[in-house]
Parts: sequence; structure tokens; C-alpha cells
Amino acid sequence: MDILKHITINEDSRVPKYRQVVESIIENISNGKLKIDQKIPSINALSEEFYLSRDTVEKAYNILKDRKIITSVKGKGFYITRTKLISKVNILFLLNKLSSYKMQTYNSFIDTIKGNSHTDLHVYHCDETLFLNLLRKNAQAYDYYVIMPHFTTPGLRHVSFTDAVIAALEEIPKQKLLIMDNNLIKLSGNYAEVYQDFEADIYQALREGLEHIRKYQKIIFCYPENAVYPYPKRILHGFRRFCVEFKIEFEVINEIYEDTVLRAGDLFITIVEADLVNLVKQIRDTEMHLGQDIGVISYNETPLKDLLGITTISTDFSQMGRTAAEMILDKRVEKIKNPFHFIYRESL
Repeated sequence: MDILKHITINEDSRVPKYRQVVESIIENISNGKLKIDQKIPSINALSEEFYLSRDTVEKAYNILKDRKIITSVKGKGFYITRTKLISKVNILFLLNKLSSYKMQTYNSFIDTIKGNSHTDLHVYHCDETLFLNLLRKNAQAYDYYVIMPHFTTPGLRHVSFTDAVIAALEEIPKQKLLIMDNNLIKLSGNYAEVYQDFEADIYQALREGLEHIRKYQKIIFCYPENAVYPYPKRILHGFRRFCVEFKIEFEVINEIYEDTVLRAGDLFITIVEADLVNLVKQIRDTEMHLGQDIGVISYNETPLKDLLGITTISTDFSQMGRTAAEMILDKRVEKIKNPFHFIYRESL
């Protein structure tokens, strides 16, 4: 088969051999040596010709199938189905902080967009100056700018934007901009968003869990008023709205102290991981039982909370990443609210 003469495998290269197979076939398509509906070598033929394992060739062909460049016809072999290749897009992904749930979003984004992009991840730690410097340094260098906008004031309060942030974002062509997580930023023009509605989300999630919540006499919400990585005040507004509407006694505290007063009939809602750990340890040091005498709900789902049986209220971080990647792949400009869930477990 003629194509075998054009495929080259470099034994000394540090590029994995399956990648070399993929790149050789794509190169042959690019230079016109492979046409639509043209048959390519079987897995056995290619592995025998270049002394490759079947697994190596199969992995290469699976990548080509995922990208819809080739297709397999049962009993006949593999054929070229697309010669107009999708070139890789360059993406700048700006994350406000490193956390297990934020990385769920990023990893899901990368897994969905796969080989169709080159993505650079930068973390700006909710710092306006660092954020602006990153945008200035990378102005016009990327095809897409994926941004989670959360910032810290000098007083360690949360803000969604500043005048300088808005001005910088206005410089980005709107077709290249995708805002994630926080949609309070108001920019001109039409741009893509995958967002949480922080106030409505917590209100609706707590309503969903109302039957379980009502067995407790009082809800104590541990909301960090001042933090290096602060949380939107809208979360607190949604919580208060829920408690007032359903006539539930509540209290808001800044953190779980080492000697926090615990009473049977209390339900705690925590946001910060350290507060959750401190609270569970204190409950275990008493004669009271988690999920019976004292309830616990944690904000933001993580695999560890699932393992420990902690009830959570959380957006679907993996879905957020998938949706963002699909919008880029499909070149869609939409504003999509991400799903938010009440996940009931033993701690309630």
C-alpha cells in the first residue's frame, strides 16, 4: 500500500510512536497524498511494517477516529473521512485559585477538548494586579481566553470585577472570550458564559433538602467574611433568603473555632475545607453523633467528601469544564447556567 512509503517512524525520537503514526497520517492528508474515502493500512499491516505493537497502532487509530479523520468499516478496514483538518486552537485558561474542585473543571475541560487545542493554565490567586499583567503579557497571543473572574479587595472581600478588569476584558475580541463560574461581569457585545447563579443556586439546593433540614432546630452558616480567597456575598444572600422564607432559626459565623459551642439540633453549613475538618473533629470528640445530633452540609463537592459521607450543595464542576470545551469546539456563543445539586449523605 502506497501510504506505507510515506509513513516514517523515528526510533530515536522522544515522541511516542503512536503520536508519530497520527502525525504521519495527518501530514499525508495535509499534503494531498490521502483523499476522502481512501483506504489506509490495517492495524496488522502497519504494525508488521514498522515493528510496532498492535496496541500502539490501535491507540493511534483511536485518536484519529475520535477526531473523525478516519472511520472503520466492519470487514473492510479503515478509510479517510475528513481531509479538512481542525487546526489546534491556542487557549489561555485563567483560574482564580488552585483547589480540588477548580481543577475538576480544568481537567474536564482538557479531557473534552483533547488534541484540538494547546491550553496554557495560569493561576492569578484572586489578585487583580497579577490578572492584569497576565492579560497584558498575552494580549492577542491566543485564540480563546477562558476566565474565572473572582478578585480580592484590600480588605479581603470578594468582588467580581474592578474598573481595570472590565477595561482589560473589553480589549479582548468577544468571539475569543469565555467567562466561567461567575457571570456578574457585564461587558459589551456578545460573549460566551458558563456560570453559577450563586444566590439562586444555594437557595434552590437548600429547598431541595428541606425535608432533611427541618429535623434540626438551628442552622449555623460558617461564611468567611474576610479571606485570601473570598466567596461571593450572593451565597450568603441566598442562604438568608432560604432561612427567612421557611422560618428557620439561623446564625452566621466567620469560622469554626477550636472551642465552637456545639448543641444537639444544630446544623452547620461550611464552605472552607479547614472549617469542615475542624468541625467534624470536634463532633467526634463529643458524645454526639454526626448526622443524628448534629448535621453538616459542605459547600462544593469533592471526591473526599463523597468518601466521608458529607452532604454537599455544589455546582457540577466537571460539567462546567465539558460545556466550556464543547462551546469552543462548536464555535458556539451562548450563556449557559451550570447545574447545581443537593447531594444527600449520612452527615445530614
